[in-house]
Amino acid sequence: MRDDTLTTAPRRSRHRSLEPVLRHIDAHLSEPLSLEGLAQLSGLSLWRFATVFREHVGLPPYRYIDQQRVRHAQLLLRQGMPPARVATEAGFYDQSHLSRRFKRQCGMTPGQYQTEAGARA
Repeated sequence: MRDDTLTTAPRRSRHRSLEPVLRHIDAHLSEPLSLEGLAQLSGLSLWRFATVFREHVGLPPYRYIDQQRVRHAQLLLRQGMPPARVATEAGFYDQSHLSRRFKRQCGMTPGQYQTEAGARA
């Protein structure tokens, strides 16, 4: 018997109007990214863009952008870049902004991550 109470994972398929948006996000992580601008790239209204994005990516646009920025920060930290510079390169306002978002997503500060990554290398 099927249990309908189980939640299913969000669909990860890509809506074709989102491909230019996802490429734009990846290419411009260090810059401010507005929902209005991303919606224009997709050719959708702001409300429809946010809905379609969440349905097909599994996260709201800003949460996805934060996730991508933290992933980029992880890469830069593993390369030995100082956290203050990583913050700017990954699109955060400053080092404390990076630290808050990084700790929320990874469970440790950028400095702790860098220390652990260095110990593993």
